[in-house]
Amino acid sequence: MRLPFLFILATVMIDAMGIGLIMPIMPDLIVEVKGGTLADAALWGGVLSTAFATMQFLFGPIIGSLSDAFGRRPVLLVSLFVMALDYVVMAVAGSIWLLLAGRIVGGITAATHATASAYMADVSRPEQKAARFGMLGAAFGVGFVLGPLMGGVLGEFGTRAPFWAAAVLAGLNFVLGLFVMNETVTTATRRAFSWASANPLGAFRMLGQVPGLKGLLWAYFLYSVAIYVYPAIWSYFSQERFGWSPKMIGLSLGIFGFLMAVVQGGLLPHITRRIGERRTVIWGQLFDFVGFGLLAFIASGTLALILIPITAMGAVVPPALQAIMSRSVADDQQGALQGVMSAVHALSMIVSPLLMASVFARFTGPQAPVYLPGAPFLVALALMAAGLVIFLRTRTAVT
Repeated sequence: MRLPFLFILATVMIDAMGIGLIMPIMPDLIVEVKGGTLADAALWGGVLSTAFATMQFLFGPIIGSLSDAFGRRPVLLVSLFVMALDYVVMAVAGSIWLLLAGRIVGGITAATHATASAYMADVSRPEQKAARFGMLGAAFGVGFVLGPLMGGVLGEFGTRAPFWAAAVLAGLNFVLGLFVMNETVTTATRRAFSWASANPLGAFRMLGQVPGLKGLLWAYFLYSVAIYVYPAIWSYFSQERFGWSPKMIGLSLGIFGFLMAVVQGGLLPHITRRIGERRTVIWGQLFDFVGFGLLAFIASGTLALILIPITAMGAVVPPALQAIMSRSVADDQQGALQGVMSAVHALSMIVSPLLMASVFARFTGPQAPVYLPGAPFLVALALMAAGLVIFLRTRTAVT
């Protein structure tokens, strides 16, 4: 099972790297193909990011349901092949519209996290699921760290170099999967594909019939919106509050990503084995509460760095919550569940930046009622608290 596991983890890592790999060069690339100012490039960058997240929201359940019907192997391999071609197209794109089309296709092909999670659910015993989902989270964290670092280095060779590198990585992983990936969907667990249950709303309705699952999905959504406060406003917050340079901002994000990978890949199995998945979700959010509450008011960059290990401990929440939900549904619904969770996460990536950036602007602008750059963290704390209340009031067959 080692090589298939390596392939699955590499797929998730490359998904994360593909996002971060191109971030350092996107402003220069957009100015190169579109012209205009850096402010114009920022607006188009927001359009490209929103298009990417929207496609993940729409196609997460579809790809998850396709993997339930046709198997994990073909869905993952086709997605990787198309992803590699998409990066090649973006590497030679000469217009902003072709870049937009590339990000749309990229958002669809990167929705494979749901299928990777379904594969892990297929091959894991109930007591192993939290740890295995933690491994996926760790792989994503590693990709989150390596992507921007590699993108910054490769960007020195031109704005197109990171796209070529991403294409090569996706292509090599496709070749690896072609030889080592085994199919885990059997005749007994295969479920016929249905558009009614594959679209996001239909999938939500179908899974909402599982006792307690609707509440868990709401808790997961509120948690995702809250925790996305970090990528949404961290660069602006840390520059405004601490006067950090881009290098320092990148270093702090790299440290957070590294510690998140350590927590999910190393500590999580021991934590869930000792206190169980439900208590892991509760205690992980308490760490987040402490981090949010302090970041809202501190004015010391050193203290913010000291807080990173505390905030990273909150990384135990998503895989533990994912394991609880995975154990709540039938084997032939694992792909659909992971697809819905992918769509929920993508929706949070659409909602959170708009919400958090608006709050940040409101409390740092000239008309601010109170100068408080950390106000978005208070909003995040309130949202997460609401999600925790829903979680505590929700019971399933396995909690």
